Amino acid sequence: MDCVFCKIAGKKIPADFIHETERFIAIKDLFPQSPTHLLVIPKAHYSSLMECDDETLLRDMMITAKDVAKKIGVGERGFRLVINTNKEGGQTVFHLHMHLMAGRTLSGDMG
Repeated sequence: MDCVFCKIAGKKIPADFIHETERFIAIKDLFPQSPTHLLVIPKAHYSSLMECDDETLLRDMMITAKDVAKKIGVGERGFRLVINTNKEGGQTVFHLHMHLMAGRTLSGDMG
């Protein structure tokens, strides 16, 4: 597969891994939009949220994001989770992933 996130999850492309489980990785975003900007990525390939019918994976993705937030010390201060979906939703890498942003007070402007 020619998916960059599949290659990162398979450790064929280096990335700054923050967390890894059997089903997920969390890495630093290459183009951060906040002081802390991580990507929570399932190892299984789904091109977008709309393609994923695996309710267990979606639940576990949220739990993984929560665990990562605790691990990096932003759980109590606050953070934002975002899943951009398809082109008009701002998705640029077509592998389901969640942005975890923190480290400052985030504006309420969502687009």
